[in-house]
This record gives sequence, C-alpha cells and structure tokens, in this order.
Amino acid sequence: MASGDGLLVRVRPFLGRLTRRQALALCDGAERFGTGLIEVTNRANLQLRGVPEQHWSELLAHLAEHGLVDSDPDTERRRNMLVTPDWQAGDDTHQLATRLMARLGDLPELPGKVGFAIDAGTAPLLAGVSADFRVERSADGGLLVRADGHARGTAVTSVEEAVEGLVRLAHWFVDSGGWEAGRMRRHQALLPSWAPRQALPAACRDRPVLGQHPRGLLIGIPFGRVTAPALREVVQGALVGDVRVTPWRRLWIEGGMPDCTGGLPTDEEDPRLVVDACPGAPWCNQASVETRRLAEALASQVPGSVHVSGCRKGCARRQPAALCLTGRDGRFDLIVEGRADGVPEVTGLSEAEVLDYLKHHFPAGA
Repeated sequence: MASGDGLLVRVRPFLGRLTRRQALALCDGAERFGTGLIEVTNRANLQLRGVPEQHWSELLAHLAEHGLVDSDPDTERRRNMLVTPDWQAGDDTHQLATRLMARLGDLPELPGKVGFAIDAGTAPLLAGVSADFRVERSADGGLLVRADGHARGTAVTSVEEAVEGLVRLAHWFVDSGGWEAGRMRRHQALLPSWAPRQALPAACRDRPVLGQHPRGLLIGIPFGRVTAPALREVVQGALVGDVRVTPWRRLWIEGGMPDCTGGLPTDEEDPRLVVDACPGAPWCNQASVETRRLAEALASQVPGSVHVSGCRKGCARRQPAALCLTGRDGRFDLIVEGRADGVPEVTGLSEAEVLDYLKHHFPAGA
C-alpha cells in the first residue's frame, strides 16, 4: 500500500514464525529495496517501509524466493490469521491453524480487516487482540468457536469441527450483511441457530514477559519498529534463531541467548515499552504530526500507558491509554484515560507545549 515514504509492504509470517533464513532474508529485503526499517504490527505481521514503486516486483520475487508470501495472491489475501505465539508442533493450535490454511479456498471474500485468531493453548492469550472469529480453550477445558463481540461461544468436540465452524461463520457473516458492517464486532445480525452461545472461554493467561525463557529469548520492539541491522544482529547471534512474531510488538527468538540484543529491550521495566506510537508524519499520509520523537521523550516522563497517534484513527493502540496525544492539523490534542478518537482535555498544542504541560500536570513518578 502507498504511504508517505513509498510503498508499505506487509508480510504475514506463516503460523507467525520465520525461520532463521527467512528472518535474515527479510532484513536483506528491507535494506536492498526499502529504507531498512521493519515494523511489527499489533496483528503479528511485519512491514517493510519505503519501497520505491520500481523495486516492488523485485522485492516480491525476493520474498517469494524465501517462502515469505503465498504463491497464490488470492490465498495470500485470505490468510489473515493470528496464532498464539507459543504453539508447539502437533498441539491443537498448530493443527487448527494448519487445517484452516488448507481450507482458505472455502472461505468467502471477506472485508480486508476481517481475521481469525487461533488461540487454543491452555487458556486464551489473544483475547485483547483484534480478531473477528476465534477458536479458544473453554472454561471446561474443551474447544469453542466464538464470534467477536459475544462473551460466549459454541462448544466443539474436535479440531475438524472447530475449523468447519469458522468457515460456516465466515459465510454467515457475508450472507447476513457483514460487508456493510465491516467487522464482526459492529455486525448487528443475530448469530445463526447452529452457533449457540453456550460456552464461556477459560480465564485468560498472562502474556509472557520479556527475557530468557526455556524456549528462547523474548525481546521488545519499542514503538513497533526495528532497523534491519539490529534485527540481523540478534538473529545471527542466536544459537537457533527462528523468530516468532507476537501481536504485542515483541519477538520470540528461539534457541539460546543471542550474543547481542541489538539495543532492543529484554526487561519489562524498560520505559519505552509503555508507549505506543504509530509511524506518524511523514511516513503515514493520514498523520499531520511526527510521533516518534515525542514518544521517545515521553517514555520515562509519564507514569502509566502512553499513546502518541498521528491522527484520530489510533492504529497503534485500540484500548484507552492513561495519556493519549492525537495529531490534528499539525498540532496535538491531549486526551486523559482515553483513545485517539476521544474527547480532548487540551487542544492545539505544539510538541514543546505538550512537554511543558505534562511537566506540570503529569510529573514523573506521580
């Protein structure tokens, strides 16, 4: 898609995982054909920035050569699927995701942002991540299929039944006017009788914290952006180096501790991790303000969560933040305990005025 710095090219890792070779090829592609910047999205996708139009076909060939895109464009469009990042080969999440990928051709044409979450670990892990149709672990230990916006789902007895339920719900969504709604949470049609809301999901488990785990190292990606050299340094230094992408702007490097973390945080206390910021101007055509410089400045100044958004769309964070700054006509509106589209407490601030205002109203450590 077109952006302020050229084309923005999105890569959806298969099962949310890149082999070591693929991760290094992604870094090479970002440097050879773009600006060398790689973004990690809140849907566990990866984006290469600043690709000139004339290099698009070369980049696509490079990605295809390394198995980073599907050979069929229609299948690639339908593969909008989020997978619990700690899946293991042969477990329910792995089987569900593999079977759903095999059924992508049975899905109807869906609105571009409609997607699926395969979250069948010991308890849900992706409840706070945007998805329209989910498979989760139920409170009684079984599996359930749940439509976004509904607290309960339909109990199923097998992986095959769960995948069939996802396919049927996708068709029902389209047939009942889902295109007009755009997303399941906005769809007002009653669920079909064959999809009763009978089963509660299990209580959510905590997402893994940064640092060393038995299966590798979890590193943070501040503001969802990393340079290709920094990521290459981490992957090359790992004993195994396969990379799992999470929807929390964190990467799971499988294997032993890398020799170098490329300056990326491995400690939950790193102040950069509580700040969400979109690319902002000039990288995004929707944004009227630069966001990253202010986000860096606020990382250690404001207690609690912070969201710096280039416009009211609030792409970097859907949930309310303790402090939200929204770009409008080249200046910032300040929102307390709200989202980017919320009602501002103060409007029309320059970057310097934001920092001065916060120094008096949000003193560090308060």
